[in-house]
Amino acid sequence: MAFLAKMKQGFGSSFAFFADSWAELKKVRWPNRKELTSYTIVVLVTVVAVGIYFWLLDIGISRLVELID
Repeated sequence: MAFLAKMKQGFGSSFAFFADSWAELKKVRWPNRKELTSYTIVVLVTVVAVGIYFWLLDIGISRLVELID
């Protein structure tokens, strides 16, 4: 009987978690299309810039290693 009580308590806390999560999602202010587009562009530009930075860093370190060998 204690096992069933534990199971009921576990599922009850799961349902409470999902209910609380749903309530929090209703409070979120979702971006409109213009904001979403600008945020996406910022993310893509940042990813490309960081990618180029690490690519150049990799080339520099590779050349240093070749000079040492």
